[in-house]
Amino acid sequence: MGAGHDHGHAHGAPAGGTVSAAYRGRLRIALAITVFVMVVQIVGGLLADSLALVADSAHMATDALGLGMALLAIHFAGRPPSDRRTFGLARAEILAALANCLLLLGVGGYVLYEAIQRFITPAATEGGLAMVFGAVGLAANLVSLSLLMRGQKESLNVRGAFLEVAADALGSVTVIVAALVIVTTGWTAADPVASLVIALMIVPRTLRLLRETLDVLLEAAPKGVDMAEVRAHILNTPGVEDVHDLHAWTITSGMPVLSAHVVVSADTLNAIGHEKMLHELQDCLGGHFDVQHCTFQLEPSGHAEHEARLCH
Repeated sequence: MGAGHDHGHAHGAPAGGTVSAAYRGRLRIALAITVFVMVVQIVGGLLADSLALVADSAHMATDALGLGMALLAIHFAGRPPSDRRTFGLARAEILAALANCLLLLGVGGYVLYEAIQRFITPAATEGGLAMVFGAVGLAANLVSLSLLMRGQKESLNVRGAFLEVAADALGSVTVIVAALVIVTTGWTAADPVASLVIALMIVPRTLRLLRETLDVLLEAAPKGVDMAEVRAHILNTPGVEDVHDLHAWTITSGMPVLSAHVVVSADTLNAIGHEKMLHELQDCLGGHFDVQHCTFQLEPSGHAEHEARLCH
C-alpha cells in the first residue's frame, strides 16, 4: 500500500457464510412438510372439485420450488471466496429470493385467472371434503411457520420462504371458511371468492420482499443505515477533516459492508498513528451502526486532489 493508505476490517459474517445457513435444517423440514401438503391438497382439490384447494396446492408447489432454491442458494453461499469471486457466492441467496418473488407473482396471476373462469362457469364444490383438506394444510403450515419464525427476521432468503408458508396458511384458512360457507348455505361461488382472496394475499407481501431484494441487488444503503448520520459520525472523530467516496451496501442478508476514504490531519496521524485512528473509526461505526465489514482508506490533506488528477 502507498503511504497514508490503511485498511481496517471488522468482520462479523455468520458461520457458514450467511445467516440463512443456520436455518438449513429447518428449511429442509419445511420443504418436506410443503411437499406433503401439496400432494394432499391436489388430491383434495380433485376429489372436492375445489378451485381454492387446487389454487392453494399450486401455490404450495411454487413454495416447494422456492424452498428448494433457498436451500440450494445456502449451499452455494457457503462456498469460500476465490480470486474471481472475492465474496464467494454469498449473493446467491438474494437471487433465490428474487426468483421466489417472480414465481409468487406468477402464481397470484394464475389464481386470479382461474377464479374468474369459475365465476363464468360455476362448479359443484364438495364443501365437507374441502374443509377437511384445508384443515390438514393449515396444521402443517403452522408447523412450518414456527420453524421459520426466527430466521425470517435475519435473512431475506428465509423471509421469502416464511412469507410463502404464511400465505399458504392464510390460504388454508380461506379454504376452510369458503368450505364452511358452502356446507351451510350451498353458495358454491364462495370457492372462487376464496381463490381471489388467496391471490390478493400473495401479491402485497411479494412486492415488499421484491423491493427489499432489489435494494440489495442495486446496492442501496443497508436498511436502518442513514448515510448522513454515518458521514456525521466519521467527521466528528477527532482529527478527521473530510470523508469522500463513502459507500455502504449489502452483500447478502446479515452482511452489510462500508468503505470510505477518510482525510485525517497530518498532526493527528503523527501523534496517534494509523492503527489507532482506524480503531477509533471502527469503534465509532460499530457503536452506532450495524455494519459488519468496514474498509477505510486514511489519507493526508490534499490527497483527494492527487486522486482526481490521476483519474483524469
